Amino acid sequence: MLQRSQRVLETIPTGSLGLIPLDSCRELGEKVNGYLVAWRHDSQLAHKSSIVFNGYERDSYLINARVPRFGTGEAKGIIEDSVRGSDLYLLVDVCNYSLTYSLCGHTNHMSPDDHFQDLKRVIAAVGGKARRITVIMPFLYESRQHKRTARESLDCALALQELTKMGVENIITFDAHDPRVQNAIPLHGFETVQPTYQFVKGLLSSVDDLSIDSQHMMVISPDEGGMSRAIYMANVLGLDIGMFYKRRDYTKVINGRNPIIAHEFLGSDVEGKDMLIVDDMISSGDSMLEVATELKARKARRIFIFSTFGLFTSGLEKFDRAYEEGVISRVFTTNLVYQTPELLDRPYYVSCDMSKYVALIIDTLNHDVSISDLLDPYERIRNLVEKYKAGEIHAISEEQIL
Repeated sequence: MLQRSQRVLETIPTGSLGLIPLDSCRELGEKVNGYLVAWRHDSQLAHKSSIVFNGYERDSYLINARVPRFGTGEAKGIIEDSVRGSDLYLLVDVCNYSLTYSLCGHTNHMSPDDHFQDLKRVIAAVGGKARRITVIMPFLYESRQHKRTARESLDCALALQELTKMGVENIITFDAHDPRVQNAIPLHGFETVQPTYQFVKGLLSSVDDLSIDSQHMMVISPDEGGMSRAIYMANVLGLDIGMFYKRRDYTKVINGRNPIIAHEFLGSDVEGKDMLIVDDMISSGDSMLEVATELKARKARRIFIFSTFGLFTSGLEKFDRAYEEGVISRVFTTNLVYQTPELLDRPYYVSCDMSKYVALIIDTLNHDVSISDLLDPYERIRNLVEKYKAGEIHAISEEQIL
């Protein structure tokens, strides 16, 4: 298993490490900070006391930043600690609608636009004094508006260009809806990270009687756009793959989209097999549950849903009903976006914690070391599956599993 202690990080850090989790990402940021503090206190780095490693070992890497608002809803970014010469990592969750602010006496829930503006305010407050700025934006802002099909805006590309013009050198996101949007900033760093390992870990840790082979299990992509992530999971687990494609009515537009008439299936027989449905996000959840229902009609055994971002924009009732009717067995999403207390209490829900992974990425980048091995978890997944097949999975502690 890949652990921080096994990584060679003897290089001089780019600058003194600083974390700025905006209020939208506060909980994740504090977990990431906890890992970094523990690792660097325990590290046996030979040159840790050298002047070039000044500030390397601290009790906290969190930098105090806030975005107060005026009564009109206007705001400003304030940084209360020195950031001169620092290697800054800003974390923001643009999907966190739980935060509110007062607008002329009315309570407004923060939208993705509000969160993006707050991110820019904090970057502006840095004032160009940082050594380097990296933005970690798990759900890429406006990533669903990534291509032009009519006379319409290209919001995601514009947002990326805006950040780089403000001095951001690297942008790290997770499971981007379309990674090709990085073409908007070809001279800057852009990484889209897949949480495949954490999904497999969550599945193996919560279900005891899986048969991980092509005779008993299958990976499903709910549409053609998600084939690449489904193919990767199928390949590392040694499974077959199936795909649904959406037949739409292009004569109508409902809620900004052409309505889906039917989900057509391409793949081998699913009868008696466990299904792993993999997608980047659960928005309303309608498409995912329709696919699950179609698989059940084809006599699939159990259905496990994996999605990086569990947005659940239409509530949880339809998932509750699907679970009670035996259509789905488990739903796995990450803690990269806001999770409601109600979601965390659901018996079918499994939260895949990404904080340790994010901390490893930050720790590695701060040393200017390649993160290629972190981005491809093939060997770690194979080792985990072998331990599961050998009945050893429950003996593995959280510290041994990334």
